[in-house]
Amino acid sequence: MSPFQRHIAACNNLPSPAHLVPFRIGEAQVGWLSTDLARALTFFPRDIHFDGRGAALAGRLRSPDARSEALAAIARSLSDRGFFRLRGEAFDVRAGAEGPVLATLDRGALPAFGIIAQGVHVNGRVRRPDGLHLWIGWRARNKSVAPGKLDNLIAGGIPAGLSPEETLVKEAGEEASIPPDLALRARRVGRVSYIMANEEGTRRDMLHCYDLDLPEDFTPRPHDDEVERFELWPVRRVLEMVRDTDKVKFNVNLVLIDLFLREGLIDPLTEEGRRLRAGLDAGP
Repeated sequence: MSPFQRHIAACNNLPSPAHLVPFRIGEAQVGWLSTDLARALTFFPRDIHFDGRGAALAGRLRSPDARSEALAAIARSLSDRGFFRLRGEAFDVRAGAEGPVLATLDRGALPAFGIIAQGVHVNGRVRRPDGLHLWIGWRARNKSVAPGKLDNLIAGGIPAGLSPEETLVKEAGEEASIPPDLALRARRVGRVSYIMANEEGTRRDMLHCYDLDLPEDFTPRPHDDEVERFELWPVRRVLEMVRDTDKVKFNVNLVLIDLFLREGLIDPLTEEGRRLRAGLDAGP
């Protein structure tokens, strides 16, 4: 396995969901449950029904608001019992990444229910006479996920009701003190997805990727407590960090591999390049 392929494999470590219980809203499957969580959901017979196809939200909950209210109550109870930690931020629940919104659920509960989560990741780029450079963020050491790891200039989950572009502008200001007019220059360049089993459950993540070309005289500044600092690195140094270390946040490796392929730093026409490209969109 190549040094780059190992990062894709680490984010796609669920060979089969056969041991998981399907979770539906109406006829649409929206998630996958562990047997432990499915067993816990049997204590909510008014709102969760079981049949030969798995678990489903009760059919009487016909509107997104009614479903969201029921799911929120269930999530609070399960959080109190230690199944996950609530984050206080609702995400949209969809059967597919581009499907209609069926409900909302706290971000912290999404992996436990195996529900798709979407986010935005932005490569902060600076073109200099000596080549392409990237702004790299150092994640705060008190973060619950990947503390102290290297990150994209801008990255964040898409809250309920917001578009990727709206989230980009919000996160740009909150994380890097980038004004909206500059953030809106970002170009959408594709997406990265993966299905990852970990202690939280099943992460089914879809990342919308953007490139933002910044002027040489602009310096991003941390605005909240999520990032310790930013550093501007030559892209070759970033490539070496991804290739040779595990210092980059797990899913940011994938976003950067996508950039390396697009910039020709990894030849996309080789056998390895084709395998990497296929592996970057292996999720929902």
